[in-house]
Amino acid sequence: MKKLYNNKHWSSRVLVIAGLFVCMSLAFTSSTTVTGTAVKAVNNVTNVTVTKSLVEEKMPLFDSLELGALGLSRQAFEFALTGFNNLLNAGKIKKDNLLSILDFSLASGKKRLFVIDLSIGELVFNTYAAHGRNSGTALATKFSNEMNSYKSSLGFYITGDTYNGKHGTSLRLEGEEKGINDNALARGIVMHSASYVDEDIVAHQGFIGRSQGCPALPGNIYKDVIDKIKNGSCLFLYSPDKFYTTHSKILNEKA
Repeated sequence: MKKLYNNKHWSSRVLVIAGLFVCMSLAFTSSTTVTGTAVKAVNNVTNVTVTKSLVEEKMPLFDSLELGALGLSRQAFEFALTGFNNLLNAGKIKKDNLLSILDFSLASGKKRLFVIDLSIGELVFNTYAAHGRNSGTALATKFSNEMNSYKSSLGFYITGDTYNGKHGTSLRLEGEEKGINDNALARGIVMHSASYVDEDIVAHQGFIGRSQGCPALPGNIYKDVIDKIKNGSCLFLYSPDKFYTTHSKILNEKA
């Protein structure tokens, strides 16, 4: 009887041990499956193609359109693309193919307004544009967001609608940078034509006349420019001004 009891006891032990092996096998199989899935997921992430940023994608236009030869600052173009991208991501821009840059690092005797179609890689317009009378004579070096300052305001704008004012067709500009150009509408800073923005004046004195802060354009082209960029495109007024470049949230925002 004792031997029979031992055999039963031993059989029970065998069954328990066998059960443990089955559990361990299942556990190992489950663990292997989970681990394999995790590795596959990591590999999928690793193999994802990283797309270029808008700045990287569009910077080659600077050379292909020979913008440097026309006088546009490379830094102005890079900054313009950076801010354009951030405004686009914020849902501010409606006309996402157009980027206009007014480069105040150039004297007013130079054609310093550049309107670029980013989608087809074309320089649509390159013409003269005025700065505020208190920003400087030939070169704009002083900028303000204050009422009645008669200075230009740097930074990013979104173009609005047009109206018929004392200068004819005029384009409203919405300043997008708080404390830098957000008083543009209140100050009446708009794009319009002006008789003092003329190539003959450049030939006579080396620079064009000045505005009360508006980016005024030549009378023979202003309607075409305004009609092209109105209603939701991006306009960037650039200068290598340290206060602006360090305080612009749009420019320094991480994409």
